[in-house]
Amino acid sequence: MTQLVFYEKPGCISNRRQQQLLRRQGFALEVRDLLREAWSAERLRPFFGERPVAEWFNPSAPAIKQGEIDPSALSEAQALAAMVADPLLIRRPLVESPLGLLAGFTPDPLWQRLGVVLEEAEDLASCARSDEAQPLCPPPSPERQP
Repeated sequence: MTQLVFYEKPGCISNRRQQQLLRRQGFALEVRDLLREAWSAERLRPFFGERPVAEWFNPSAPAIKQGEIDPSALSEAQALAAMVADPLLIRRPLVESPLGLLAGFTPDPLWQRLGVVLEEAEDLASCARSDEAQPLCPPPSPERQP
């Protein structure tokens, strides 16, 4: 059984569904709170591989949805600094595997090498509460703030 470290936002419905899919496919998960980790630019950068900077961000993050941050306008250093300061900006989940690191739950060669079959009929990458009729996932409680 392959062990994965899965960095989630506690209470995130999509992260919970992603974990369920991985467990059904035989993975053992060590789940960690993305918001409580002591991130640095050096530690965070390898999760994004060769993806463009704009794809490093969680498009459902309040600062992005409200237009306070434009990920496509940021340099690599600016993006990392913003995400270290506000981990809600980080595309989730972050995953550590025996074969490497990755960010997000979208098709990726690393997911393929791990043997993960992403269910294409269901969008597990987007925020489950990102439509206008529903509130965003609950904000972290004060005791969960990094």
